[in-house]
Amino acid sequence: RPLHGASRGRVLLEALRLAWESDGFLAQAMYRAKASLQRRGVPVLPRLLNRLAIATSGIYIGDPVGVHPAIHLAHGQIVIDAIAEVHSGAQIFPFVTIGLRAPSMIGPTIGPSAKIGSGAKVLGEVEVGAEAKVGANAVVLSDVPPGVTVVGVPARLAGAGSAEAGPDVG
Repeated sequence: RPLHGASRGRVLLEALRLAWESDGFLAQAMYRAKASLQRRGVPVLPRLLNRLAIATSGIYIGDPVGVHPAIHLAHGQIVIDAIAEVHSGAQIFPFVTIGLRAPSMIGPTIGPSAKIGSGAKVLGEVEVGAEAKVGANAVVLSDVPPGVTVVGVPARLAGAGSAEAGPDVG
């Protein structure tokens, strides 16, 4: 149901419906409000929004994280922290951690339309390329090329048990 040309009231009702039905949408709305308030120098309220997002959805998005529009957080238990970026169209499923590897504070970049499966960990200064897929419970520690699927610990190209599958990528 596209909302192009819809009244402000209809758009507001749709946003409220999504916030009620989708904890991922609610967490993103609170993250965006928090970031906006921080840019304006408003004290205290951004922290309250951050805590409310964690309490209501189980989703934590840290201060230095850049989240582009139109990402999909399936639902709770997601942590995104460090100096990280998540591009439009990315899909992140429950129990995912996207974060840093000490001592660097630079975290991952998740490319456009990438998919991060349940329980996956994407750690350190790595890039998950556009339309790449990270399998459930994979641990990504190095770059993932665009359009490929990685699985395992450490993550490697899907089917990497065969000689022609290629080297580890995660």
